[in-house]
This record gives sequence, C-alpha cells and structure tokens, in this order.
Amino acid sequence: MSGIGPLEPGEGTRAWDTAPQAPHGRRRALLSALYARHRRAVLALAAAALLLAGGGYLYGTRPQQPPPPQVPYPAQVVAMSFVRERATAPGAPARSFSFEVLMSVASGPPVTVTRVTQPYAGLAVSAAPHAPFRTKAGAPRKITITMHVTECGKVPKDAGMPFLEVTLRNTRAMQIQSFILGSRYAQHLSRALKVACSNSGT
Repeated sequence: MSGIGPLEPGEGTRAWDTAPQAPHGRRRALLSALYARHRRAVLALAAAALLLAGGGYLYGTRPQQPPPPQVPYPAQVVAMSFVRERATAPGAPARSFSFEVLMSVASGPPVTVTRVTQPYAGLAVSAAPHAPFRTKAGAPRKITITMHVTECGKVPKDAGMPFLEVTLRNTRAMQIQSFILGSRYAQHLSRALKVACSNSGT
C-alpha cells in the first residue's frame, strides 16, 4: 500500500514545539511577565532608591560646621586689682581694716565669686557684697574686703607678697585662683597689721 501524507514522528522522537522549556527559560519568562505587570511600581522603587542614595551622599559630604568655641575657664578671664584703702564699716570688730578691689571679667559668661579667703591663720576675711555674687563681662565690680585680726601672733610683721584666694565659678568649671594685688596692697596690709597689733600682746 502506498500514498503520500504527513510524516509521523518515529519512535523515541517528538515535535520541537512540544518540547518542555528549560527551567531557566521558564524563570526568565515569569520575571518578564512580572516586570511587565508591575513596571510602574518597579520604576518608582528604583527612582526612590536612587534619590535615597543621592541624598545620603550629599548629606555625608556636606560642609561640616565648626564646633562652637568652648567657654573659657573662669581663672582665664578674671582680673582683680587693688584700688584703695577704705574706712572700716561701723560695727566692725576691733582690729579690723578695709580696702577696695576691682574685679573684672574679660569675656565669656558671668563669673560667680563663691568665697574669698587669704593665707594667714590670724586673719578673718569678709567681702561686700557677700559671696556668692556674680560679675558680668564688661561690667567691673568694686568689692570691699574687710580683714579682722583674730590673733596677732599668727600674722606676718611685714607682708611681702600677700594674695587673696578667690573661688570662681562659671558654666564651665569652678576654680580657686590666687590674686597677687601688687605692692600697694602689700604696703597697706603691712601698715594695717602693725596698727592693729601695736598695742596687743596676742
């Protein structure tokens, strides 16, 4: 029997269009379909990621502001000088004497004086205004110091380099600073001590 008709595939063979797709081909097709379906969302996410990356780069490379200058230590900006002798205030105990000093703050925040002392054991010290008191930069303050001799045997006969010890505080620190007030203060202190103790055996 003979005739012409379509060729039948032989045993063990199959048509090309019915061959199953390779796994990676199926995955690629699936991704392409997903991208086509969600293309706008993918593009929006990509643009957002680029914006975030660019913003982070600009933020990281922006010019850095220098840190604000640090507040100086109080002892660095405070000056104290002897002004003059003063009459002792009425009601002061015997063997007392007074003088005036000028305190100034060069710069920075206000400085508070919390204590005024001196090195001699036989002397008691008080200040007016009473501590604590505050002094601002550019506004010098006059302070009246009154000393009272409590024991003549413990004060020097001749004060060579006397100083006031002042406790200072500002927003940065608290410090104890010794101020040497110069030769005029030394002369005044020596003379006042001699007068206070001239008729005293103690």
